This record gives sequence, C-alpha cells and structure tokens, in this order.
Amino acid sequence: MSFALILGYLLDVLLGEPKRWHPLVGFGRWAAMMEAKLNVDGATPAVQRGGGVLAWVLVVLPVVALSMWLCLHTAWWLDAVLLFLALGGRSLSEHARAVMQPLAAGDLVAARDALSRMVSRDTATLDESGVAAATIESVLENGNDAVFGTLFWFALLGGPGAVLFRLANTLDAMWGYRTPRFLYFGWAAARIDDVLNYLPARLTAVSYALLGRFTEAINCWRTQAPAHDSPNAGPVMAAGAGALGLRIGGAAIYHGQLEERPVFGIGVTPMAGDIWRAVLLVRRTAWLWCAVLAALLWLVGRLHG
Repeated sequence: MSFALILGYLLDVLLGEPKRWHPLVGFGRWAAMMEAKLNVDGATPAVQRGGGVLAWVLVVLPVVALSMWLCLHTAWWLDAVLLFLALGGRSLSEHARAVMQPLAAGDLVAARDALSRMVSRDTATLDESGVAAATIESVLENGNDAVFGTLFWFALLGGPGAVLFRLANTLDAMWGYRTPRFLYFGWAAARIDDVLNYLPARLTAVSYALLGRFTEAINCWRTQAPAHDSPNAGPVMAAGAGALGLRIGGAAIYHGQLEERPVFGIGVTPMAGDIWRAVLLVRRTAWLWCAVLAALLWLVGRLHG
C-alpha cells in the first residue's frame, strides 16, 4: 500500500486532474440531480434533513462500495489510480498561480475573475491584498480538503477511503451552506464532512506549524481557531496563517450577504507574492505526509507479513 500511496501522489504531481471526463464532474452532476429530486421546497426541517441523509447515502455509498469491490478483485495499482483521481494538489497550485500571475502584473480584474473559480465569496470589490488573502485562505483550507484528508483516509482504508473522503467533501462544498435551500437539507453532508475531517485537519495544522513559524502557528491555532464556525477550517487556517506570518480572514460577502468572519494569523497583510509561499507550504507538507505515511504503511505491512 505504501507504493500505491507514492504512485498515486506522483501521478497527481505530474498529471494533475484530468481535463476531460473527470469522475468528480460526473459525480457532481449526479449529486445535483439527486438534490433537485429530494430537496423539497417548503417541507418541514425534519423532512428536509431526512432528504439530505437519503441523498448522501444514495450518492456516496454505491460509489464507495463499487470502489471496494474493484480493489478486492484487482491489483494494488487500482488503489493508486483511485488516490490519483481523488487528489487535487496540482489543480490547487494551478488555480493559485492563475490568480497570482495577473495580480502580480497589476491586472486586478483578471485576478478577481480567477479567484472566483476558487472561492464562493463575492470577489468583485476585493483589492490586491483582499484577493491575495482570499487565495491564501483557499490554498490552506483546500490543502487539507484536497490533499491531506485524502491521504489520511487512503492510509486507513486504501483507495475506497480516499474516494469516501473526497466525495463527502465534495457534497459538503455543494450542500453545506446555511442558505434557505440547504440549511436543513445540507445538514448531514456538513456534519459527516466535519467528522471525517476532524483528525486530518488537526494533523494538517500541526504540519503547517512544523514547517513554518511554529510558535506563532500554535498560538494562532489556540487563540483564533475557536472563533470560526467550522471546527476544522479554523485550526487549519489559523495555524497556516501563523506559520506564514500573515493576516487573513475577516468580513466577506457570501451569496450577496456580508458575513463577519474571524481574522487569522499575525504580521502583515498578504500581497501577490505571498500566494506562492502558501502553495509551497502545502507542497512541503504533502511530501512530509507522503514520507511518513508510506513509512508507516510499509512497517505495518512488514509486521503483518
């Protein structure tokens, strides 16, 4: 399994996400269709929550079950392929670069447009520092969601574990909003993602601290993370911002409404060049995780061999 982990990660580094026919795109369409059928407007909160649970089960579990069956009846390389398809590290770097380059060149309009493909907030009024800060927030948080959480569940459950985590995280991104349509329907998707992400998020925060400004990262995590609504995004972003010595977060417009959000980190407000520092922090952390997890999987294999 250690070889599958390394191969899956290297495939993501070298190839990135498939440009066409990516399985997550098809999954997203299937999930949207199920949501349209089971999310009943005007239903009671209990009915909407029940619909959300049923939709999650129908959308996620058959795919995970199929991946388990295939892995049991195929060689070890299928686990590597599933990990590759579940990871999004190179894609995250490419999206960050697409913001950084026009921002560094002074093209704020193009940078805002590129950022809008990474985040759900309104980017139209952000200045240079605001665009850089929002990009760094996305890089730090999605480092956990698209890379480290996937590696964690792969180490525990192989390819099906990576698939389970990435699909659950995708549904949280689609349904986990506190809007009138998803407040109750998306409850299950949000809570399941919280549970699956709990340990990976804290290991990610520790890793950011170890590879950055350790004391500042730990202090920011301890004092600032509790202010965030998410039990997992708070530690990741607070520790990451502290590790980089930057200040991110604060009020932002989501779905047309201003939301007051906590400020994370210390030091200066970020600029264009700081985006790549965040990308490099995620990359170094990913290599650290691959080395440690591969060694642990190899040791477990030897002990059970």
